[in-house]
Amino acid sequence: MPGDRGRVPAPPDLPRQMLLRYTDVPEGRIRTRVMGERRVGVPPVVVVQGMTVSDYLLPACAVLAEWTEVHLLDLPGYAGSGQPTTRLDVRGYGETVVHWLAATGLDPPVLVGHSSGTQVAAWAGVLSPSGVSAVGLASPTIDPRVRSLPRLLFHWRLDARAPSPGLERSHVPEWRRAGTRGVAHLIRVHLRDRLEEQVARLSVPVLAMRAEDDRLSTDDWMQDLVDAAGNAEWVRMPGAHAFVWLYPRAWSDPLRRLAEQAA
Repeated sequence: MPGDRGRVPAPPDLPRQMLLRYTDVPEGRIRTRVMGERRVGVPPVVVVQGMTVSDYLLPACAVLAEWTEVHLLDLPGYAGSGQPTTRLDVRGYGETVVHWLAATGLDPPVLVGHSSGTQVAAWAGVLSPSGVSAVGLASPTIDPRVRSLPRLLFHWRLDARAPSPGLERSHVPEWRRAGTRGVAHLIRVHLRDRLEEQVARLSVPVLAMRAEDDRLSTDDWMQDLVDAAGNAEWVRMPGAHAFVWLYPRAWSDPLRRLAEQAA
């Protein structure tokens, strides 16, 4: 946790029980992994995967599942979902989430993205304001300070120096599935997207979360995002960009408060 900077936590345990669901939407077949149970008066949480990878979010989703039903959603062409039926940009991935919400009939959830998933979650909230109760932005991207390919890759490498035992091993199978073209496509479309423009259009409560050692973002940009939104705040997390891996409990209380506010 913050302040205990000399000790690196051990890799988290993966949840042992979850329900696999596959849902067909116009953009392709979507895999979700479901944990927890529905609770009266508590909205469900839907978590959108990061840049080509999803498994690393399982421990943090399992923590959220202690107080609500959680759905970890894989985007078309990545992790466990099917191939996309058309080439998608960030808005297109947001439309995919909206179509998935409509197909499942889920009560308006707290929609949470991590890393590049924040851009997708924001688009979904803009496109379906009545279908989403709140938006959570964990390690949001892409800060204008690193919004070019050379700067993004440079800061990505800097962030990767932070000890994260087990994280890369978790990523490797999903990187292989995405392939070089899949990774390049996501980087390209997310660099073109402007998260702050979508955040300014959101009509639901917004919570941004920035890890103290995240080399891909700045406190100033977090404040800019909060200022752009009508009802928003940001909180600090421990660790680096992928803080949810080593600190899976860190986001639970802030997101629970966001869910209570949305309810």
